[in-house]
Amino acid sequence: MKIIKSLFGAFKGKEVYRFTCINVKGNSVSIINYGATIISWEIKDDKNLDRDIVAGFNTLEDYLKNDVYMGCIVGRYANRIANGKFSINGTEYRLACNNGKTHLHGGHTGFDKVIWDAVIPDPARSTLQLSYFSKDGEEGYPGNLHVKVEYTYTDTDELQIEYFAETDKATPVNLSNHCYFNLSGDIGKNILGHSLLVNGNHYTAVNDNQIPTGELTTVENTAFDFNELTMISKNFAETKNGYDHNYVLKNNDNELSLAAILSDPENKLQLAVYTTEPGLQFYSGNLLDGSLINRDGKPINRHAALCLETQHFPDSPNRLHFPSTILNKGEKYHSKTVYKIVSK
Repeated sequence: MKIIKSLFGAFKGKEVYRFTCINVKGNSVSIINYGATIISWEIKDDKNLDRDIVAGFNTLEDYLKNDVYMGCIVGRYANRIANGKFSINGTEYRLACNNGKTHLHGGHTGFDKVIWDAVIPDPARSTLQLSYFSKDGEEGYPGNLHVKVEYTYTDTDELQIEYFAETDKATPVNLSNHCYFNLSGDIGKNILGHSLLVNGNHYTAVNDNQIPTGELTTVENTAFDFNELTMISKNFAETKNGYDHNYVLKNNDNELSLAAILSDPENKLQLAVYTTEPGLQFYSGNLLDGSLINRDGKPINRHAALCLETQHFPDSPNRLHFPSTILNKGEKYHSKTVYKIVSK
């Protein structure tokens, strides 16, 4: 295993680097320290052909202008907070609203739009460690927050992501990766032909603004039932606008457990997702509109790729019956997600 470091560009006078983690098979994951972003995941398929299974760009400029959170870490709070406000211990905090009246993925300048400090702590391991200091009041959040994310790519094609955080004042923390997957390796083919399994019996029902109503709705006999591998296109029309929903994963007691399996019918690649998180946001790329161009020169059209974002539930700071996302002074935030390539 090895990590190759190369210059990728510059942002606000600071250099941005590409780190390519290569395993014994020659498969690789590339990450840049702008937004702690996964920009490429190259896998050899059953015919020994290289497939890049995530959407992404060749230049930093493309990442700077994209507004779909391509491959990045989102935070301080992944997903939505209603009306951009919440209270802790009787004190109300107001956040930046960057999605109408909603706070989304950390606000105007979330963790996806900053440069992270990057180190390779152990040359013998294919681990990249990225850290960021979020100041008290940034985007409206209370507390100075020290965040660290570790990416490890193994010889068994596991992309392990570990999240760590500490604060000096109670604050919501909900970190996730926003990678867009297409297992065919061809962004010109949409993901509706992929099959998906989600290990959850309920999802958090939402209103027209994608804000949870507080109800946990059963997936049984609905278009949201993916308890068995099911082609995404099967009940897609019943969703009206596509999938963009948080699934309540079956109880894992915060242990690393299976969350989802994604399968491409045209090759033998499957992606299994394991997480310590209680939720998984399945987003079917509904707002992709072809205006962004993938690294291979093809437009990234609607449903060209999908996201499987491990997380706590949306709007949890305002829903006390949801699992808490409040990190207190003296506590340590830790979360782990594994994306693993497996053969059918």
